[in-house]
Amino acid sequence: MGNWDNDVKDYRTFLRLEKGLSENSVDAYQKDVRKLIRFLELNDTTLLPGEITPDLLHNFVAWLKETGLSGRTQSRIISGIRSFFSFLEMEERIGKNPALTLESPRIARILPEVLTVEEIDRLFSGIDLSKPEGRRNRAMLELLYSCGLRVSELTGLKISDVYPDEGFVRIVGKGDKERLIPISRVALNEIEKYMPDRNSMLNIDKGNTDVLFLNRRGKQLTRVMIFTIVKDLARKTGLKKTISPHTFRHSFATHLVNGGADLRAVQEMLGHESIVTTEIYTHLDREYLREVIISHHPRSRK
Repeated sequence: MGNWDNDVKDYRTFLRLEKGLSENSVDAYQKDVRKLIRFLELNDTTLLPGEITPDLLHNFVAWLKETGLSGRTQSRIISGIRSFFSFLEMEERIGKNPALTLESPRIARILPEVLTVEEIDRLFSGIDLSKPEGRRNRAMLELLYSCGLRVSELTGLKISDVYPDEGFVRIVGKGDKERLIPISRVALNEIEKYMPDRNSMLNIDKGNTDVLFLNRRGKQLTRVMIFTIVKDLARKTGLKKTISPHTFRHSFATHLVNGGADLRAVQEMLGHESIVTTEIYTHLDREYLREVIISHHPRSRK
């Protein structure tokens, strides 16, 4: 029978190597298991993984609810616990999986914040192109919106991943999965305008010679820096919506779907494993629905 430390360590290896998850995802799954271990400690229980019962896990779920965690957070933790015990069962470290009967709380689907085309243009017009970082920031945000990139995909993008003649960018997404995304001529033009500034840098870090977007010290930008750039720009232009770099990805997908793009194509460009994840972007504003009904319903044309 295994023990917690060894099982958690081997579970990490499984998630990283066999499931191909990123370190951030692996850390999140490990924290879920650590929460269960913490629950056992608080209840003076020294049970090993193979001794955990369904009743105990249901008590753990009740405890999560009592701590005031949101339904979404509870659901994520429960998913992590299910994954951990499925791993133990697969490795034959336990008998019957005690997590099979765990149910996640019902949570309302929260629609993401989306910018209008006018709001995006307003943000872009607020970028001061006279500053050293101006051209870089304009090219970065144009890529976020034109290609629907995750912020981690943007920061890791290499010059050699951009194919201007073919009109595509090569993206390495979650689980090191590659995909090709069409890139707009506008985005390519912004990259072209930024490259002289980027290539004139004399202090480019040796390991970042092929990285497209760099900070003033010649190093790869961090996700926090991109977040700060977006927040500062929203404040500068008086945008009242709560936005982040991911808002551009939401806007990219929503504008495509509302414009009539095939959902499967949008799924491919976003790098979603499941079409269910992409379906959230099928929400349409009421004005659009009203226009559709007026334009196409036979009663509206009388």
